[in-house]
Amino acid sequence: MVATLDDTKRSAIAMEIADLKALQELLIATEEKLQPAVSGDTEISDRLNDFIRDDRENLAVIQEVLAKFDGGSVQPRDNIRQYIDQVNRLMDGTELTLYQKVSAYERIKHQAVMTGLIVHKASQVVGEDVKEAIGSLNQVNFKNRAHQEQLKGVMEVLGTRELTGKDPDQSVWARTQDAVAAVRGMFEGLTQ
Repeated sequence: MVATLDDTKRSAIAMEIADLKALQELLIATEEKLQPAVSGDTEISDRLNDFIRDDRENLAVIQEVLAKFDGGSVQPRDNIRQYIDQVNRLMDGTELTLYQKVSAYERIKHQAVMTGLIVHKASQVVGEDVKEAIGSLNQVNFKNRAHQEQLKGVMEVLGTRELTGKDPDQSVWARTQDAVAAVRGMFEGLTQ
């Protein structure tokens, strides 16, 4: 038996998609603001350019889903708009370091990932019509999650530079030491 959604639940899902669209727009705006600050590092700059390209594609997908889902008339929640205004002020300002701005950007990525996943999970339980309407959001979720993983490396480089003025040791031996430290921390956590 196919489940159908009442209008209230359909509206709630549409609101989440509208929030996701607003977050995706914020990601693009933030990436564009960060780009000049990382232009001296070709690897990070190239990665950020890839994120911008992917995020523009993601935004187009989200807009298509929103249009299919409710005609695109739903707007993001007021608290999301306030959050976006606050992030824009911080990204435009000078009170955050580059590392702190990239860290805030990573949190926006995480929020976008979780919003997309919640919409996906909701679609699984409400019916095939919604599941079909939001199906292409899975590619958005995948790309945003991949970006999130890549951002860990960017943050590692920028944070180490900020604290020491030097690039982190990325050698195989350094990575081995990182893994050993993680395992040691896990075992120490188990014995306490």
